[in-house]
Amino acid sequence: MTADVAVLGVGMHPWGKWGRGFVEYGTAAARAALADAGLGWPAVDSVVGADTVRGGYPGYVAGATFAKALGWQGARVSSVYAACASGAQAIATARAQILAGLADVVLVVGADAAPKGFFRPAGGDRPDDPDWLRFRLLGATNPAYFGLYARRRMALHGDTPEDFAQVKVKNAALGALNPYARYRKRVTAEEVAASAVVSDPLRLLDICATSDGGAALVLCSLDFAHRHGATRPVRIRAVSTVTPRYPSTVLDLPDIATDSAVAVTPPDETFRASIARTAYEEAGIGPEDLSLAEVYDLSTALELQWYEDLGLCGEGEGAKLLREGATAPGGRIPVNTSGGLASFGEAVPAQAIAQVCEVTWQLREAAGDRQVTGARVGITANQGLFGHGSSVVVVR
Repeated sequence: MTADVAVLGVGMHPWGKWGRGFVEYGTAAARAALADAGLGWPAVDSVVGADTVRGGYPGYVAGATFAKALGWQGARVSSVYAACASGAQAIATARAQILAGLADVVLVVGADAAPKGFFRPAGGDRPDDPDWLRFRLLGATNPAYFGLYARRRMALHGDTPEDFAQVKVKNAALGALNPYARYRKRVTAEEVAASAVVSDPLRLLDICATSDGGAALVLCSLDFAHRHGATRPVRIRAVSTVTPRYPSTVLDLPDIATDSAVAVTPPDETFRASIARTAYEEAGIGPEDLSLAEVYDLSTALELQWYEDLGLCGEGEGAKLLREGATAPGGRIPVNTSGGLASFGEAVPAQAIAQVCEVTWQLREAAGDRQVTGARVGITANQGLFGHGSSVVVVR
């Protein structure tokens, strides 16, 4: 049995701050994906919703919530939550249903109506929750974590604030070309340097915002795609949702301590590197086969780290790769052709799905002025809190 499933349709609701409920964003994205697939809603066998935990009770049953909004028609439903990896786990669930023969057509939907400012834990006392503890004990908001990560790269690899600014310059230029992006304005390195310091060394334009938005995919079996007239559909070849290995010796919030390595030798690779390696192994490819990558740029410094975790360059060489122009349009391996979270902001359950939308448009050669010439293989990567890996390999 082939491990591939076809991406028959993609759709998004523009990112922004719209002041409406997440169901509206997800439903609009779902309808756009169905229209792109050339299918009516009754053709869907299953709906997998990526949960949002800030939208009240319906957010925890996203599959049924979206199915109800589209109109009950008897489809199976599933709901998944894995923080920023929710979208990838929703894709993995849909893919498993298709490959198991439980469904021919699955609609995957994620949407969010995010709070103003930075994300924070829900109310109540939860002393067994690392996310709650890092806020209560350390006052470590997400921007504080981003700043610490940037400092680590500066200390270990010699990265500079100027390097970080160039990531924003690159992504903003691409976001300016994307009709779904929240921020559609080019910026200069001087403008990044002049923006307010949020968490030294990172400035306001180094850090992604929180946003409203939605994204959806229509996935199907290859047999269904061929019957539907799609002779060369874009295909999902691998989905990696791995967890870390013990002992984890790299401090990574929300956890505020590492495991002891006294009795057990640490693994040869970091958690994030294992996410990509697992995807490569499942897909039977390597980083040298990639045409583009969509990565989780919560901050400019974190994008540089993903270059290394994806094997696009050696450890400590992320800034060098950027300076060479390899990750820019026309470079050896363009990264975040969508504009990234720098241009979109975070709509948590939707963002891993949105990454696949962008790669699909690229592989279809339908990305307009953002198009990567001859794109044939793309990878996405992000990470959800508490050890949720997220990477999807998409091929044409």
